[in-house]
Amino acid sequence: MAFGVFLHRSDSIYDDSPAEWYQFPRQYLGRVEPCIGDWIVYLEPGKVRHSRGYFAVARVQQVIADPTVPDMYLAIIEPGSYLQFINPVPFRDGRAPVERGLLNDEGKLSGRAQSAVRPISASDFNRILERGLEEGEAIMPRLDDATSLPGFADGQAPFIVEQPRERLSFLTSRAVRKQAFRRIVLRAYDERCVISGMKLINGGGRAEVEAAHIRPVERDGPDIVNNGLALSGTAHWMFDRGLITLEDDLAIRVSRHVNDRESVETFINRSGRALPPLRPSDRPHPVFLKWHRENCFKV
Repeated sequence: MAFGVFLHRSDSIYDDSPAEWYQFPRQYLGRVEPCIGDWIVYLEPGKVRHSRGYFAVARVQQVIADPTVPDMYLAIIEPGSYLQFINPVPFRDGRAPVERGLLNDEGKLSGRAQSAVRPISASDFNRILERGLEEGEAIMPRLDDATSLPGFADGQAPFIVEQPRERLSFLTSRAVRKQAFRRIVLRAYDERCVISGMKLINGGGRAEVEAAHIRPVERDGPDIVNNGLALSGTAHWMFDRGLITLEDDLAIRVSRHVNDRESVETFINRSGRALPPLRPSDRPHPVFLKWHRENCFKV
């Protein structure tokens, strides 16, 4: 098994769905197969406008031939393993790349940096992971202060950068993923409730808004921004109980079962549509919205 880097861009010619699969041609098969059962990081190339750099981590479950396209393959992502970084990590750390392994003997960027799929050293993988999942209050524990998360007990040895595998169990921790999901979704919507349009900050400086899954985790909903909405407590309660839902164009629908429709409609922002995220690429995915309309909404 080996760590890897998968290049991905939202306008790619390939049929990628980062939380589910990664499509690639036969020429990369020998590089992808060693990643089976191990973790990879996704990288958005610098040529993309407002590139996010390294933006997520996921575990490869298996590799199969693409049943729809000859000589193409799919790296199937283990369900529930995809985790978007709180902090997108720039490709360069000052003048040097974050992936130190891309430097040649002369200290210059080698041709390996152009590869859409490539192996990455344990130390480079860990460096990206640490920077991607730390912001303010650390979400990713260091081994000398990691007793609060599964797999990290007292008395562990100092962390050695070439041995990050012993700390990877936290990536599938529900508590960690919930915290990361909240930060990502609230940032996407500027900590504003998409239904009411209100942005309320309490006395402690914390946003009074929650990160809601459109398709719940217990119903196989992924922890990705496109499956999330920033909602106030009241809006979250109504959404989870199917009293409100969203059309693909973000128009807000109110259920016939609401007992005080006039008050609910007053609560909705004047546009009658959920506020869109700051980045168009973070917009709720129609697949999840359809699932909510068909499985939760009380018509």
